[in-house]
Amino acid sequence: MVKVLFVCLGNICRSPLAEGVFRHKLAQAHIDDIEAHSAGTSDWHVGEPPDDRAREAASRRGVDLSGQYARQVERADFERFDHVLAMDRQNLSVLERLCPSEHRDKLGLFLDYAPHLEEREVPDPYWGGSDHFDAVLDMIEAAADGLIAHIVEAEKRT
Repeated sequence: MVKVLFVCLGNICRSPLAEGVFRHKLAQAHIDDIEAHSAGTSDWHVGEPPDDRAREAASRRGVDLSGQYARQVERADFERFDHVLAMDRQNLSVLERLCPSEHRDKLGLFLDYAPHLEEREVPDPYWGGSDHFDAVLDMIEAAADGLIAHIVEAEKRT
């Protein structure tokens, strides 16, 4: 089982969207040996469901975010997960400070799996309207496709 953790600041917008989209795409492809979760680097929203606007935007694309609740990254995550992917460089920097050196190779930016996009960071849609959430979802969908292809290919080689 390959385990992926998506990380943003509060775990109510970007990372739950990434988790939901990734799970949705895995289900569509009938892939059941990859697991997805999300967390935030801050504790601001621990225990809260994803932002209403994130749930609405995801729902319009057939992605269900129910059952997700914000949590903060913990040290054990670096051992538990095979990929710990930040939505932006700021959160990646926090992860790098928290992560034991033996697990640093697990860290990266999520959009690195969508090299055809000009952006390398998923912008935080929290301060924007629904169009910001839709733009973020476009990026997340592209990166999710790339990450799934990467994992499937890597599993073929092992």
